[in-house]
Amino acid sequence: RERSIRSNLQYRTRGGERFRHSEQRITKLINWQRQRSNSRKPDRSLAAETRFSCGKMVKLVLVVCGIAAVLGGAFVQAAIDMEIENRAVDRTIDLTSQLVKISYKITLEHKSKLPISTYLFVVPEVDREKLSFISAKDSSKKELKLTETTTPKGVTFSMTLPAGASNPVVYIETVFTKSLKPFPSSITQSERQLVQYFGNVYFYSPYPTVTQKTTVHLSSRNVESYTQFKPSAQSDSTVTYGPYDNVAAFSHEPMTIHFENFTPFLTVTRLERTIEVSHWGNIAVEETIDIVHSGATLKGAFSRYDYQKDARSNQPSVKSYKTLLPASATGVYYRDTNGNISTSALRTLKDAVELDLRPRFPLFGGWRTHYTLGYNVPSFEYLFQNGDNFLLKMRVIDHIFDDMMIDEVVTKVILPEGANNIKLIAPYSIQRHPDTLHYTYLDTFGRPVISFSKRNLVENHINDFDLKYNFSRVMMLQEPLLVVGFLYVLFLFVIIWMRLDFSIIKDKEPHQHKD
Repeated sequence: RERSIRSNLQYRTRGGERFRHSEQRITKLINWQRQRSNSRKPDRSLAAETRFSCGKMVKLVLVVCGIAAVLGGAFVQAAIDMEIENRAVDRTIDLTSQLVKISYKITLEHKSKLPISTYLFVVPEVDREKLSFISAKDSSKKELKLTETTTPKGVTFSMTLPAGASNPVVYIETVFTKSLKPFPSSITQSERQLVQYFGNVYFYSPYPTVTQKTTVHLSSRNVESYTQFKPSAQSDSTVTYGPYDNVAAFSHEPMTIHFENFTPFLTVTRLERTIEVSHWGNIAVEETIDIVHSGATLKGAFSRYDYQKDARSNQPSVKSYKTLLPASATGVYYRDTNGNISTSALRTLKDAVELDLRPRFPLFGGWRTHYTLGYNVPSFEYLFQNGDNFLLKMRVIDHIFDDMMIDEVVTKVILPEGANNIKLIAPYSIQRHPDTLHYTYLDTFGRPVISFSKRNLVENHINDFDLKYNFSRVMMLQEPLLVVGFLYVLFLFVIIWMRLDFSIIKDKEPHQHKD
């Protein structure tokens, strides 16, 4: 190929004359042809170099991730002031119901006698999903603000302590759900319900503890077994662990208590709460509740005769429970899919209305019930006005039963038609859902519906939410004017209908008789 190119370029005819190309021109064209041929072949060295570069990039990313993890752990460790120690810890574990309530009284001390500004409280990772409520107070019982962060050791809550105290005291309360496991998981109608609790003998803390003591309160004196980690003792329905001295940070010693628990194990799997606001003086509240008995499931068939003959004062089944409503609640109704349940009883207390709810059948382990509860309250107690600005202040949930446990609650607030500039202020973290519209009688463009939900709630979550919005008073005349306009058109139509004559043949005039 090079020979043909060279021969073709040696001589070329132009206008009948021959001329010779220079050797430099020939060499340049041959090199260009070689480069063009080589460019069509795959460059294996380039592919290998690319693979090598990708491998180096992957290794670099892994190294960076490892360094970030190490630095993150180092940052968490650096945030813990190792000069702080728990001088004395008094822990109380309440197992008298289906909830696990743990309270702490912690006396702090700084080894260098410096003031303590920040304290860290850690919940182990295994109990993270079970934690429903936590609060902290100082020695004057003033609420402390908690900041939650996630660490490899669990969930860390940081609290800022007031200045001035040399040995500050912190009071912490926690509530855990689904921490008691029925064992055995299935029982017959006449058997006792036994549960197990798994915990930590020591106080799990990022700081060393000088001395600590734990007191466990049980719902019954019938204790099958408990972890006997010395020093420990049982007295009636109380198990005591400690005191333990010089406990290192993040110490863990498994604790298991197997005992009888006959309290109602009821769980509200879903609660849908609807609040309809009317500016004509009334607020309607309706709750749709699904409840399951989350204790040991019933093994075998249910016998009504044996149930009536059972003389035990404390049974694992649930016959009834008490719900507390606002003191101004009126028009209370309680019904299920079959209709009104007349076995309920209503009693007015000083600060509440007590409703004794009795399902159509007793609830055993694994059994479910579904019902609707509704009532009305006057709007002047919960709705506040300043011109066209309104503030609705109501509870997120009501008291359904003692030591209640709610898996999920969905609250819907239906505002009057025409409400705008809506702002929701919740007492704790919630999940806000998109706003929707609700249509009812005489509505034209729909009423705004504000929806939010939350999971894993207990009685400590009975707090008020604030809902601010604007509403023009002129909009209150919309529905009455629609009724007046409809009646006016109706009467006008009737008048016109009566005045018109739609007959085809007119009646003949009556014959007049002559005298």
